[in-house]
Amino acid sequence: MTTDPQYRRFTKRQILHVVTLAGFFICAAVLAGSWWHIAPLGGAGSWAEVLLPILALATTLVALARGLPAQNVILVAALIALISGIVETVGAKTGVPFGSFIYTENLGPQLFSLLPWPVPLIWVVVILNSRGVARLILRPWRKLGRYGLWVMGLTVLLAVVFDLGLEPFAARVNRYWIWRVSPRAPAWHTAPWVNFLGWAVTVLLILAFVTPWLINKRASKQQSPDYHPLVVWLTLNLFLTTGNATHQLWSAAGFGLLSGIIVTFFAMRGAHW
Repeated sequence: MTTDPQYRRFTKRQILHVVTLAGFFICAAVLAGSWWHIAPLGGAGSWAEVLLPILALATTLVALARGLPAQNVILVAALIALISGIVETVGAKTGVPFGSFIYTENLGPQLFSLLPWPVPLIWVVVILNSRGVARLILRPWRKLGRYGLWVMGLTVLLAVVFDLGLEPFAARVNRYWIWRVSPRAPAWHTAPWVNFLGWAVTVLLILAFVTPWLINKRASKQQSPDYHPLVVWLTLNLFLTTGNATHQLWSAAGFGLLSGIIVTFFAMRGAHW
């Protein structure tokens, strides 16, 4: 049995990766199963709901740390959480840039009585995994000069696509927040369309700050495709789609299913190009 320290560190990282990913899958499956009355939760439901964003964040950061220094990963996560938290707080107070809305108690305790604690975590998970999926899709073109800009643009698009599934689930299924818009205003399941423009601008702003720390300067020329972001992105997308379907939000569920199929197709195509 080897006693090489590097081997031991590698093994611990792999174990942590497997544990966090498995825990994330279990929480998502338990919650989704409860909607179909497959697995009644009782008091465990609240724990699964609390653990899901935490484990989603944990498995995302652990996977990212396989290719980047730990300090980079921590800094990126902190910056995304900080910037998104500020933007979300301003949005809740002023209606800019997402439109007018209020948080409910269903999303859990609020930080400084302003922002529910899972919100910054959700932004970190969505942005980092959307970027990972974008890199997978664009893998055949990674040597092009404008590759970085294409990754940023596709990341923005994937984050907005994800939010199109999140908004019906959050606003109508679990009532995490309530949109205060005119019934006559153009909206997607009560979410005003300006919200998605706000998401696009916010994601782009965050990427402008964090991208330099997401570049692996010691990466080898031949890297195997990383499917972890796709797995997390699709699991969360399917989780939201299931929740929307069980509450008869068929347009949202149909969009989630279709977007998952399209993203999977292009991601696998890019990985095997």
